[in-house]
Amino acid sequence: MNNNYATYPSLIDRGVFITGGAAGIGSALVEQFARQGSKVAFVDLDVEAADATIERCCEAGATHAPIFFHLDLLDIPALQRSCVAAIEALGEISALVNNAASDDRHDWRDMTPEYFNNRINTNLRHYFFAIQALAPAMIAVGHGSIINIGSSSYLMQEDMFPGYAIAKSAVEGITRTMARTFGPHGVRVNTVMPGWVPTERQLTKWWTAEGEAGTMRDQAIKRRITPDEFAQMVLFLAADDGAACTAQQFLVDGGRF
Repeated sequence: MNNNYATYPSLIDRGVFITGGAAGIGSALVEQFARQGSKVAFVDLDVEAADATIERCCEAGATHAPIFFHLDLLDIPALQRSCVAAIEALGEISALVNNAASDDRHDWRDMTPEYFNNRINTNLRHYFFAIQALAPAMIAVGHGSIINIGSSSYLMQEDMFPGYAIAKSAVEGITRTMARTFGPHGVRVNTVMPGWVPTERQLTKWWTAEGEAGTMRDQAIKRRITPDEFAQMVLFLAADDGAACTAQQFLVDGGRF
């Protein structure tokens, strides 16, 4: 892990809520915030991976051990209860990172209304309802940062996961709409979109030599982009250093698009 990344004094003791924080990019986000001295709460379905993430944070010397809520993000009332519990446990949530998603491959010809709804609910709906639960507390104290993790997938013009790409394209609609709503209250909303980041899930399920060759051909930076590198943009936007940034879309993809 790179130990030369920036540190942000404003993130020390700052309450952060992250969805899908047990593995992949989400796990890197939890660990990077914990290294900053933030107080992190995260939700996920994978208890084993969540425990491993917490253990890594503690081994790295985190001032505050992350707290974990086990839940299915399709259950919106459970999500919103966890948001309330996180505020009670941490005292204040100043940053929300809407990260959880599933990029399972599917063919448009096989799409049923039920599966389409599942893709929207899995990849988009909980973003809004986490905001609904946590934004009032941010408004009350006059500051906050909401970071919605999008995806460059809908820019690719690929047909391997239309439900996922449609949902991810709509993340930008949430960001720009809510940025205008919350701006007068000092709460910022931005989107950060990763390129193809080689998480364990990606390497196990989707990574191929041909796919990587295509990615390297298209990227300006000719190497893999790591989850920890991606997390640095999110840290900046959560910190006071990003105080003038809102309603924006940031690509962390090595210059692919």
